[in-house]
This record gives sequence, C-alpha cells and structure tokens, in this order.
Amino acid sequence: MLTLDALKQFGADTDDGLSRCMGNEAFYFKLIGKVIDDSNFKILEDAVAAKDLDKAFEAAHSLKGVLGNLALTPIYEPVCEVTELLRAKPDVDYSEYLKKISDKRSELAGLLK
Repeated sequence: MLTLDALKQFGADTDDGLSRCMGNEAFYFKLIGKVIDDSNFKILEDAVAAKDLDKAFEAAHSLKGVLGNLALTPIYEPVCEVTELLRAKPDVDYSEYLKKISDKRSELAGLLK
C-alpha cells in the first residue's frame, strides 16, 4: 500500500511533492499512480532503440517535468541525466540509464500494490 512513509523510504521528497499538490495527499497518490503508466516511458525506450534521439529527448523531457513535480527523486535523477545526454545527442549507450529508470519505476509500482 502506498504511504508517505513508503515513499520516503523509496527516496521521494514527499514534503515537496505534497506542497505541489496543495497538501492533498489523496491527489498526490492519485498522480503517482498515473505516472507509473505514463506512455513516455515506453516512447523513450522505443525511440532510443530506434536511434530517434529527438523523440527520445521529448519523452525524457516530459517525464522529467512530471517526476520533478511529484518529487520522485529516485526516478527523476536518472531521467534528468538521460534528458541532458539526449539534448546533446552524443553517440553513447543509453541502456544503463534506461535500466535504472525501469528498475526504479518497477520499485515504485511495487509500492502501489
């Protein structure tokens, strides 16, 4: 079950996330539930696999905003890293970043059960 304590243990800055949701805990939890299913995670993976770095950047940048607003730091930080790499478009292996994002997303999804 999702709780503020579980989110804190996960590494989320719940004080910041809640303040952005006007202190409404139910609303905050609802948004977290929705971010798990954000299509931009899949778009990011597919675009990187297809070497469409512009599309990958757009997806990563969108995720960066959502995750930042919810203060989901453990996912936000690797998304920020990959966003900045994609902005510069170096020819690098993005798989390590995508794995970290996926692992943390799965960890968060586990808190929702």
